Amino acid sequence: MVRNLLLLLLFPATVVLATVNFETCLQEVRNGDWGLEGGRDNNGGIVNVSEATAISYDLCVVACGTGPEPFVWNNFSQQFSAWLLPYLALMSQLPFGAKNRLDNLVSLLLAVGSPTLAAYSLALTVLNGHYIAHRFSHLTYPNVSNAVRILSSLQQSAIHVITEEALLASLIVLPENDEWWSELVVWLNYVHTWSISAVASILWVIIAYVFTVVDSFTSVVTYSSLNSNGQACDYERVGAAVERANKIAYVVTHDGEAILASHLSTKRAIAIRRGSGDIHSDEHHTAPIYNYARFLPWSMAVETVYVAFREASERSNSYRPVNGEMAWQKGDRMMPVRPENRQGSLEQITAYVKTYPVEIEPSKRSRWGRGMVSRFLLASFLALVLTWGTIGAAILVAFYTPTKGIACRSGSYLIYGVVSTLIWILLVISSALSHYSSLVPTYKDRYQHTPSTRVAGITAVILRRAAKTLAALNSAWVILACLFQFSSFYDRCWCNSSVFYWRENAFNVINVSPSDVAALDPPWIGGVALASGCAVIFLGFVNLLIRPTLPT
Repeated sequence: MVRNLLLLLLFPATVVLATVNFETCLQEVRNGDWGLEGGRDNNGGIVNVSEATAISYDLCVVACGTGPEPFVWNNFSQQFSAWLLPYLALMSQLPFGAKNRLDNLVSLLLAVGSPTLAAYSLALTVLNGHYIAHRFSHLTYPNVSNAVRILSSLQQSAIHVITEEALLASLIVLPENDEWWSELVVWLNYVHTWSISAVASILWVIIAYVFTVVDSFTSVVTYSSLNSNGQACDYERVGAAVERANKIAYVVTHDGEAILASHLSTKRAIAIRRGSGDIHSDEHHTAPIYNYARFLPWSMAVETVYVAFREASERSNSYRPVNGEMAWQKGDRMMPVRPENRQGSLEQITAYVKTYPVEIEPSKRSRWGRGMVSRFLLASFLALVLTWGTIGAAILVAFYTPTKGIACRSGSYLIYGVVSTLIWILLVISSALSHYSSLVPTYKDRYQHTPSTRVAGITAVILRRAAKTLAALNSAWVILACLFQFSSFYDRCWCNSSVFYWRENAFNVINVSPSDVAALDPPWIGGVALASGCAVIFLGFVNLLIRPTLPT
């Protein structure tokens, strides 16, 4: 990181001290000043040096030197303003909502360093919201719709569900807790709203990009200018909303009396876990990009709540009151399940939401929840399509820019895309290992550690820290790559000759013909179409599923 920053500061001086002029160099070659070998046409064919429009890499190094072309401030400022500055402006408008500035900075580095991870977390969030609405859609017990809203909103929090001591059963069954559900929905019913200035900034950025892309097709291109260039929640506010609601949560006693849960203990049926060590640290960051870390524990929490609501719904649909000694009181359209049917002792309420005939033992519960694999695969597919559709478009354009092949520009994009994908892979594996390390259930949902879970936890921390380090380096790399490109740092023999691609047959195209410029239109159009198409597909998917139909 320090080395890259030093390069950023020093590369303009390097460009000034050791620069070349390829037009002058080609003219000297044509005059025979550097011998009669090394002349090439724009396809790499050997020609007489007097007719050369390109030269071999070996001759380029000898005749022109290894330095870049001169740094031209006008070209640099124009391209920086047109391409990189709008991108940085968009980054500044991302909703983070972390509890401190350092967490927001890390979130920014993750988003810039791994757009794959950002796209994956977004797709996963939308899929989770759609899944939970569909999962609860057939349930009819009171507060089902509120439960879906609350659980969906708490995707960006380390949600914790406690079933012991009838806490969850009481929260679902007791009519006194209806206020808990309705009030928490209200307190969580906010999103990160874009300010007018933020919306205006984003619109101007989009317009600037559109004009830049259109200008790249309509401008007269010369060789000197040819260049192949959700919701968010606030940490404190969500925590305060849940704590405020939990102050009015009731729990049933053995004699059937409903009392405030705060009179018995600090435990609550649904709460937000506070700090739980390095293994689960990412789960406590509320920025949307960290939803990848909460996917597995959130899914299991949702399944626990769903099972309780399902059992209560099935029993109420069979007109079975909580207290079996009482007759079912028929409801009406406004209140299908009357409060009299939802009252009973601690034992009765606990049994009412248990899986018939007995609740599944914790040791036999699935560690991975329901429908998780399909959501993971679809979110991964969409993230990879968006990443490689956009980065691949940049590689495509750079590849076909003379001299064709993988070179400094296309190679920079390729490295960025590969590292972005690697960061995503490491963090997904880390989240799975973190989840596994805390899931060896024993008596009353408490957990014990075994050698395998300890190894999994340590590995998860190592992978996560390695991924964040790579994200910081990749963020610096993509910005440096743009600066190198805009400053003519890449306009040197090695880069322009595509040595990595052509190897011993490498050559540098210096005099670009009109036919060469015309041949760039298909890959440029194809690149814009590929990037735009993938972005439209991803955004279409998000907008299609972002507002699922809630259960009545």
